[in-house]
Amino acid sequence: MCVQGHGIFDGPADQASVAAMKSWRVNAVRVPLNEDCWLGHSNVDPAYAGSAYIGAVRSYVDLLHRNGLVAILDLHWTDGAYTGPSAGCSEATATCQKPMPDAAGALPFWTSVARTFKGDDATVLDLFNEPYPSRATGSEDSGWACWRDGGSCPGIGFQVAGMQAMVDAVRSTGADNVLMLGGLEYANDLTQWAAHQPADPLHNLAASWHSYNFNACSTGSCWDSQIGPPAAHVPVVTGELGENDCAHGYLDTLLPWLDRHGVSYLTWAWKTWDCGSGPALISSYDGTPTAFGAGYRAHLAGGP
Repeated sequence: MCVQGHGIFDGPADQASVAAMKSWRVNAVRVPLNEDCWLGHSNVDPAYAGSAYIGAVRSYVDLLHRNGLVAILDLHWTDGAYTGPSAGCSEATATCQKPMPDAAGALPFWTSVARTFKGDDATVLDLFNEPYPSRATGSEDSGWACWRDGGSCPGIGFQVAGMQAMVDAVRSTGADNVLMLGGLEYANDLTQWAAHQPADPLHNLAASWHSYNFNACSTGSCWDSQIGPPAAHVPVVTGELGENDCAHGYLDTLLPWLDRHGVSYLTWAWKTWDCGSGPALISSYDGTPTAFGAGYRAHLAGGP
């Protein structure tokens, strides 16, 4: 919203909206953040940037905590001109998803966010929304190397902040928050996550996995072979899941599997847009569910 000049939050960020979430038995909320807005870059309206943006995010996180909810802050859109395979835009500003975050902005961003939420163990930091460096570099192996090590990656025309550098940026502040790291292919591929896991002096990392019915890994056999093994060794959080048909057949299969394997999950998204054009849980911010949302709410209602 902020980078497009529309404000800070898309929808209410008040007690009533949080109460609606709690009525579903939601216990964690993922809040996507924008690099340009947090850092106060000149392409963002000053009313929505820098201290105004940071203050609004802090206030919302405080509201979530007062209601007993965990906050997950993810770096969603970042700088860096990229026009290669799967490019979302041609702009160098943080106006779309890039294959990896830029070192020039992402490292100061995470240093600042970590200092802001240092000591708040009810806030989890999701280092980058949906990496897809292998589409730029040309192979899975080079993609995973770029994912971890950053720097000069083939096909990406800016210096990349790798996962190791972002872990280091957070830890350099003394922050001990749990860090979520999404895999390749828009966080749907965790096949080499363990082999490329960055070093963390606190050993406080979780793998982030995104799962939609249109992803490559969308069957029980794939989950068994690709998600089950890492989940046996590190915490796995499904940072996003959903389906694009405004139904819940995919959720009805996936959610029980995640429960059996001890994998946490957040569903995209608490939004009132047309459920037929993208996964939307609600038709009203009072918590009225869409057909898709009704399936998710029913699953949460049947939990422990």
